[in-house]
Amino acid sequence: MKKLLAIVGPTATGKTNLAIELAKKFNGEILSFDSRQIYKGMNIGTGKDIKEAVFKNDHYLLGGIKIWLYDLVEPNQDFNVADYIEKAKLVLSKVWQDGKLPILVGGTGFYLRALIEGINTLGIKPDLKLRKKLTSHSIEELQKIIKDKDLAKFKKMNYSDQLNPRRLIRAIEIADSTRENISDRGIKANLLTIGLKAPFKFLYQRIDDRVGKRVKQGLEKEIKSLLTKGYSFDNSVLGRTLGYQQWKGYFDEEKDKNDVLQKWKYDEHAYTKRQMTWFKKDKKIIWFDIDQKGWETKVADQVFFWYTKKNAKEN
Repeated sequence: MKKLLAIVGPTATGKTNLAIELAKKFNGEILSFDSRQIYKGMNIGTGKDIKEAVFKNDHYLLGGIKIWLYDLVEPNQDFNVADYIEKAKLVLSKVWQDGKLPILVGGTGFYLRALIEGINTLGIKPDLKLRKKLTSHSIEELQKIIKDKDLAKFKKMNYSDQLNPRRLIRAIEIADSTRENISDRGIKANLLTIGLKAPFKFLYQRIDDRVGKRVKQGLEKEIKSLLTKGYSFDNSVLGRTLGYQQWKGYFDEEKDKNDVLQKWKYDEHAYTKRQMTWFKKDKKIIWFDIDQKGWETKVADQVFFWYTKKNAKEN
């Protein structure tokens, strides 16, 4: 069975840096499962850190390591989990065919779970007429519709999704579908999932430092460039992306930069908690505390033991 390594955890835990080091040691290539790094031109705010990387047709090359699934679509283009899985599977097949170890890295847990396990809604295509009809509905109206159609589905949605009009409309879309037994079987692989964590106080400080770093790297200029190209906070994902949406008031000349940065830090802190809540549900994740000395060596040892061990069928 083919081997597949995943590195998960909340923001600011150093997942990509770890992935690059492991890719060098174990002949690997990196595949992002970040729902925002797929967008072109959104580099600094999403933490792609590709300043030193070279783009090669369909992937980046950083320190000799290939990084896939960045810059797939424009900021105003639709892209969902089904699109991600389609592209990720093609890359996985290529990486395995080349005899390399694919290393999945990111913080969008839903994308990873859908890719690995499959979800039973992938075959249900968007209903554009329904979406247009429901766009003018309030959150309360959308909640009532999905409750009437599929109360169990509504109860399974997390609190954030219950207040998200796009998630509610998608749930209604699925509930309206007459198709049955639509499923994706996910990926068959010998999977090792490494999780990076730390006390929230430690992570919050790293997040705050990183916010300052991204400002110095030129995030304001990056956003201004995107706005100049015709993307806005209303017609693209800029208005729905951490590190970008907080700047709307600033560019509308309603807030000063200090307010923007404070709100950004606060929202990142909250997002970190949501990420940990999501990942903690997966009992197969092997966790490492990044605030402990020698954690990188422990991770490398864990990966080495798994990588060199033969699958049960081969023994």
